[in-house]
Amino acid sequence: MGGMGPLATVDFMTKIIESTPASCDQEHIPMIVSCIPQIPDRTQAYKGEGASPLNEMIVNAKRLVDAGAKVIAIACNTAHLWFEPLEKEIPVPIIHIVGSAIEAVYRVANSRPVVGLLATEATISSGLYVNRGSLIAKAQGKELAWLMPTAEEISEWVMPAISSIKAGDLKSGHSLLIRAANALKDRGATAIIMGCTEIPLVLNSLDIEIPLIDPTQSLATKVVEWSTHQSSN
Repeated sequence: MGGMGPLATVDFMTKIIESTPASCDQEHIPMIVSCIPQIPDRTQAYKGEGASPLNEMIVNAKRLVDAGAKVIAIACNTAHLWFEPLEKEIPVPIIHIVGSAIEAVYRVANSRPVVGLLATEATISSGLYVNRGSLIAKAQGKELAWLMPTAEEISEWVMPAISSIKAGDLKSGHSLLIRAANALKDRGATAIIMGCTEIPLVLNSLDIEIPLIDPTQSLATKVVEWSTHQSSN
């Protein structure tokens, strides 16, 4: 399920292709993509300043199921605030992007990671990552600490960067996100989750000295694992 935003959707598709161990066209994973940028803005909806995206997400997901999809992935972090009500309406599994990202944290960070989170205002303030991450950490018996951008950093760097990327100004988005990432590192983050699918479009491991966790890549990896498992059964 894509369009939130369009370039992030293409990035997700590319990462699925790159993560698939294929030597010819026929060995790649078939994808059905519904890229609908007109789905209402998720941050505005969370803040009560715009329409809920849920109905459009349900329509979009059902369109995918009707077209033959057997599993759904959503190429947007903030959209997962509506994951549970969407899941109730859809007869196929939906892979959760946050769980995929948390698993990646444990693979690359130390035993007691301090995780910085770069994400939309809605994703951060809702506790989307912190709440689900805490459940995963408790289940696995592993400690997980969180470090968030300040309100000023969100309003002056993170949200303007995301808006710039959505508008096609990748250079400005990159510059702002480097500032935000370094601010988290300087306050003690040992890894950073790029918790908005626009962020990995411009930020990479060359920009900062600590591990960057790409939820888009983590989700793509999960999709490939799911498809490989289904093919082997």
